[in-house]
Amino acid sequence: MASLTEKREENISGNFYVDSSCIDCDTCRWMAQSTFSRVGKQSAVSHQPSNLEEEIKALQALLSCPTNSIGTIKPPENIDQVQDTFPILVDENVYHCGYHSPKSFAAASYFIQREEGNILVDSPRFNAPLVKKLEEMGGVRYMYLTHRDDIADHQQFHEYFKCDRILHRDEISDKTKNIEIPLDINEPLQFADDIIIIPVPGHTKGHTVMLYNNKFFFTGDHLAWSDKLNTLIAFKNHCWYSWEKLVKSTEKLTDYSFSWVLPGHGRRHYGSPADMENELRSCIRWMQTTL
Repeated sequence: MASLTEKREENISGNFYVDSSCIDCDTCRWMAQSTFSRVGKQSAVSHQPSNLEEEIKALQALLSCPTNSIGTIKPPENIDQVQDTFPILVDENVYHCGYHSPKSFAAASYFIQREEGNILVDSPRFNAPLVKKLEEMGGVRYMYLTHRDDIADHQQFHEYFKCDRILHRDEISDKTKNIEIPLDINEPLQFADDIIIIPVPGHTKGHTVMLYNNKFFFTGDHLAWSDKLNTLIAFKNHCWYSWEKLVKSTEKLTDYSFSWVLPGHGRRHYGSPADMENELRSCIRWMQTTL
């Protein structure tokens, strides 16, 4: 729980606040942009919610904060109703799970509801209200893990839903040694009619991304959108395996059509397939200049 005694002095006065345990993960700042901002090297409340929509988004961010660094002076009366808003619809049958985990440094995870079997993309916290909602939506058939960093509570989800976990063999560690579907691929895999899993070594050796329905690209830590730069970006300062290989991996993504980039870290973004292709090629041109 957030602590009033540790409340950051950078918060403006009002009910919501951020305390000094904030790890600067950006979760609250993109989930409730009108309420939270970066002040110094941590988040703070820059605008108190002034209507119901802003309050709901601020409470969604509070529930999703991986370190419980967001609090309210007066206990919110509608917290149960806000819990019921998770998972949060992104578009069509794709949802943002919320409940980010400190084990994944607050990486976002997603849920795809599909007749052929629902898919959990990377792992949120194993949170009872979220688990109940996922169960009501048909449970989890597969748990697709983009790479080793964002596995969080994968074991608990597997044990509860009996889902098969998918992870590239090069990403498997002691924590994931019992993965049901280890991938041993160097080329794109047509996992199902609507799903392609693409190896993109770079951030880590066995990082993969998943394209769903030629529309939704789940990119893990490979690509994200920058609101500040207004462009697609890759994380050179957080590239743990090979920047050169990451650049080459990204070049191969121009073979695909998509409208959404849904990352683990960084901001998500929607555009027409033509616009997204242009953004991707622009990102690649920048990456090539850094080699």
